[in-house]
Amino acid sequence: MKVILLGDVKNIGKKDEIINASDGYVKNFLFPKNLAVEANHQNLQKLKAKQTKIKEEEQKLLDEAKEIYEKIKDIVVVINAKSGESGKLFGAITNKEISSALNEQANINIDKKKISLKRDIKAIGEFSADIKLHSKVNVSLKIKVNSA
Repeated sequence: MKVILLGDVKNIGKKDEIINASDGYVKNFLFPKNLAVEANHQNLQKLKAKQTKIKEEEQKLLDEAKEIYEKIKDIVVVINAKSGESGKLFGAITNKEISSALNEQANINIDKKKISLKRDIKAIGEFSADIKLHSKVNVSLKIKVNSA
């Protein structure tokens, strides 16, 4: 019997996948636990509409990420921090500070979890951070740390 899975079923398939299963398994396990529905014309149309909507939302997110990429790629974020005479900072520059500086200077709001530093920023100078805007869109942000 062909069914559409409503949730992930171990060793059988993932959510929204169409599978062939034995009638007994479907009637005695999948249907009573609301893990599947019959793959009739109406349910197939609903699944197709749902998948189309998901693709449109994914494309919208990708377009937004590309738009933010164009804004960020040439920006240099300047952060002023307290430092000693040797140029070492008292503490380190964190993802949160980079995110808030980017928001203040360029009015671009990026979640701190999307920012990754290649190494800790503990001195005055120029650095770079990678920002993962989307699974297909990454950008390198230039950071300049000055003594306050």
